[in-house]
Amino acid sequence: MGIATVIPQDTFESLQLDAGVLLTSFDPENPAIADEAIVCATTGGVTVALSPSYSDFGEDIDNVPANMMELKHLDGWTASISTTSLATSLSAIRLALGAADITAASSKITPRRNLDVSKDFEASIWWVGDRADGGLVAIQLLNALSTDGFSLKTSKNGKGQISLTLTGHVSINAQNVVPMVFYSLDPKDHGNGE
Repeated sequence: MGIATVIPQDTFESLQLDAGVLLTSFDPENPAIADEAIVCATTGGVTVALSPSYSDFGEDIDNVPANMMELKHLDGWTASISTTSLATSLSAIRLALGAADITAASSKITPRRNLDVSKDFEASIWWVGDRADGGLVAIQLLNALSTDGFSLKTSKNGKGQISLTLTGHVSINAQNVVPMVFYSLDPKDHGNGE
């Protein structure tokens, strides 16, 4: 074994396990998960992504090398959580549609032509998963809105599946806040340690 093939001793302690759960609310200080906070049962796991977009102010200037760090500008971040939901409840379908209204008396979900900032954005969606050492990983998506719309796939003798992609958005009231926050909680930080 060569010198560069050694792995850190704590590699498997902080390993994330299983698919985790998608939630409407979560408190990292008191990480108990309430049933009513669970968004839906998922299949195929959950994909969380936070990708930057950059401008290179030197790209069109003669004799300036590409990717000069002093001329790089961070334009913004694209934050998303994607999964496949097994739920076809009123709230799950409305969440997948984004701009839609629920008429509870008739169990009707009606897509809307216009976006309603006060109703269509979820202030916070969480993904929470277990670590091998008994700790937790939690990711908060802010100002979440469905951006891929509604898609239901069924099969003979199978479960119906709704594809769900939620994208985080920057608020005009907090323009410097990136719409995704990360937590890595040790077991002792949430009562599972010594």
